[in-house]
Amino acid sequence: MKSSAETLSSTAPIVSLASEPDERVAPQRTDHPATEEALAALNRAMAFAEPLLAGRVMDSGEDAYAHAQGVAAILASIGGGPSLQAAAFLVYAADFLQRPEDVVEKAFGPSYASLVVLTRKLVQIQRAAREAQLGDAQRAEQTERVRKMLLAFSKDLRVVLLRLASRLQTLRWFAASKRDCPVALAEEAKAVFAPLANRLGIWQIKWELEDLSFRFLQGDEYRRIAKLLAEKRVEREASVEAARLQMGSDLQSHGIPAVVYGRPKHIYSIWKKMQGKHLPFEKVMDVRALRVVVADIPACYAALSRVHERYRAVAAEYDDYIAKPKPNGYRSLHTVVLDDEGRPLEVQIRTQEMHEHAEYGVAAHWAYKEAGTKGYGGVSAAGEFEQRVAEARKAVLRQLLAWERDFSGQGAGQVQGRFDDRVYVFTPQAALVELTAGATPVDFAYALHTDLGHRCRGAKVDGAMVPLTTPLANGQTVEITAVKEGGPSLDWLNPEAGFLKSPRARAKVRAWFNARAQADTIARGREAVEKLLQREGKTALKLSELASQLGFKEADDLFELVGKDEYSLRNIEQLLRPPPAPSEDDNPLLKRTASDAPTARGGVLVVGVDSLLTNLARCCRPAPPDAIGGFVTRGKGVAVHRQDCSNFRHMADRMPERVIAVTWGAAAKAGEAAYPVDVQIEAADRTALLRDISEVFAKERMQVVGVHSQTVTDMHGRTARMTFTIEVADASRLQQVLVQVGQVAGVRQVRRR
Repeated sequence: MKSSAETLSSTAPIVSLASEPDERVAPQRTDHPATEEALAALNRAMAFAEPLLAGRVMDSGEDAYAHAQGVAAILASIGGGPSLQAAAFLVYAADFLQRPEDVVEKAFGPSYASLVVLTRKLVQIQRAAREAQLGDAQRAEQTERVRKMLLAFSKDLRVVLLRLASRLQTLRWFAASKRDCPVALAEEAKAVFAPLANRLGIWQIKWELEDLSFRFLQGDEYRRIAKLLAEKRVEREASVEAARLQMGSDLQSHGIPAVVYGRPKHIYSIWKKMQGKHLPFEKVMDVRALRVVVADIPACYAALSRVHERYRAVAAEYDDYIAKPKPNGYRSLHTVVLDDEGRPLEVQIRTQEMHEHAEYGVAAHWAYKEAGTKGYGGVSAAGEFEQRVAEARKAVLRQLLAWERDFSGQGAGQVQGRFDDRVYVFTPQAALVELTAGATPVDFAYALHTDLGHRCRGAKVDGAMVPLTTPLANGQTVEITAVKEGGPSLDWLNPEAGFLKSPRARAKVRAWFNARAQADTIARGREAVEKLLQREGKTALKLSELASQLGFKEADDLFELVGKDEYSLRNIEQLLRPPPAPSEDDNPLLKRTASDAPTARGGVLVVGVDSLLTNLARCCRPAPPDAIGGFVTRGKGVAVHRQDCSNFRHMADRMPERVIAVTWGAAAKAGEAAYPVDVQIEAADRTALLRDISEVFAKERMQVVGVHSQTVTDMHGRTARMTFTIEVADASRLQQVLVQVGQVAGVRQVRRR
């Protein structure tokens, strides 16, 4: 058995377990010499982890130390230096430490400790997402959160690379041990990790994740393609080798130095092309493929020209990714030609630099050639080296941002910053919560549960008490302290106080105050109704039955209108004390004559009755040209209401025999009289508010004959509620005036009562 050091020192390319050995004879990656300090850190990490991991088995069933070795080997193969490989051992060893962050920081420094914290939290999130009993939509949402969490932690690329390598190692282990891989794990590899590897341009990891996921998710199709590849393997290898030697010799003889390699085949990409283009296996172009590596870009085009001279090109199968690189930075020339026997052969032409980027992606130029004593989070090296580190970091973040746009469907111009619009934090149980950037512990509490938000009184962030206005940062663990009963503070709605950032949380607080205000109104109305019933000696009457008799569905509906002073208690009194049925002799008011009645006081004409006393109802204050109706009262003549008056409708439903037709007289129609109407206004209280509103009425020549105003404190702050009584000759002009009042600064609502 090899020693740990031997296993990790290998720089062999990743070998696919998803297919037969491929035809690739690609050059091996040679990294910059590692520093003695980095190699010492790797050896110490291995020695530190081995006794902790020895004999331990992971959830998958794989030996924990073997998994760490496999992850380190994968990282080495894509250019990860000894420091990154050391991190692989520390992350898994941390699972068996009491206070892993403190222990790792003391032994290896804060950079490794930070990496251990972030990576372990991501592992916990992924495990919870896979194990949760969720529906398809909820599982997709949780998978999306895992993807976003990777983005949120991407400022330290080591976290992303460690998770990619770990997932690949896990799939390799399932394939090598011939065990069934959990579907959720394979789906996450396909949906999250393979696209991420592709966006970062780490082709080696991308295609192997795809092949292995395909193997576990669609085994029959995988085996069908693998069988088709295996059936003509010897013939294909001989054909590819002959084409490789022929093309290399031809380019050399025409003065184009080049190295030609056989290109690996990938089962998933072959199957995907067969599905997408509806092709049989024999027609898939990239089953036989060559890769040509030349010195520089001019040589790329010279080689392309010569290949097209020597072989017949296939139309519409040429792509220039040098002039127009792929979104992940991939550059190369792609063409398909027919060999001397008429069989398709795909050819990729690139420089050595392009080849390294295509194989290793951003890791090819990332500063994993060791980033100084401060680690990757804070580079201590100066000059050109530090500048290269900064440029590499920017390149990574640009690619991750582009990956985010791929998923969100947004254009480049629509995405601002990096991932500054969201923040991702944890519950004490390691559940991931997505919040608006700048969110506070109160936002966090409301995101978990509305009731918890209402009862929130304190918070701990990473174990330390903090003010409720503290902005949260990615990766923090938040714990809420709540009272058993209670509600939010009105201060939370003050933007300047800084308690809430999320519009959703603010809406929940407003809803709580609205509900409380409604409850207070209902309680006030209930109290008034119950007092009336006590005065009338009707306490045995059920409130629900009373409400039903008055035309309300629920008793609370009645109480709310009474509490708002929008429903008169006289209606209830009339229900409780119905008048005796009048005889025809003692009710002369209802006698009709054939003559038309003259105009009564107020310009109202009672149809069919002479000189009948009329009164304009105060509850709705009708004015021409409102549609009106009359109700015969006891001893006060006819009360004239607007047809849409709720009181009039209730009385008419209960005593229709007392409703009488009325209309506006000639004087009213001519505008010779003035009628009082009530206008209700709600506005933010301020200095000179009353003056500004009065000026609008004065400008429109409407006489203000009464004002009632009160100021209350509600969810909006200090609110002024005013009732203006104004005289109008024609109510049709009123709506135009109300529009102008609504434009006064601070006015929220204005309506005719």
